[in-house]
Amino acid sequence: MSRSPLEQQLNEEARLSGQPRSQLLREALETLLSQRREARAQAALRLAAEALASDLSASAEDQEMAADVLMAENEALAGAEAPAITTTTMTSAEPWWR
Repeated sequence: MSRSPLEQQLNEEARLSGQPRSQLLREALETLLSQRREARAQAALRLAAEALASDLSASAEDQEMAADVLMAENEALAGAEAPAITTTTMTSAEPWWR
């Protein structure tokens, strides 16, 4: 009885890895199913992005939200970069780091 090339590869991998064929098949199936789920998720994201890109009202809303976020980020950055004016007075003999 002639074995298929795939079965021969499976037997060879089982021999080289020391793992049972069933374990190798289980791992291969898990990998395949995971890759397919990921591909479907990527395709769904791509379709959603294309739908949003073609919807002018959604695009305008996205741009408005991006402008709001940019303004908030710039305000936060300006506040962080402004020199802090503090007056520290030592009221105790304890070092400041304690």
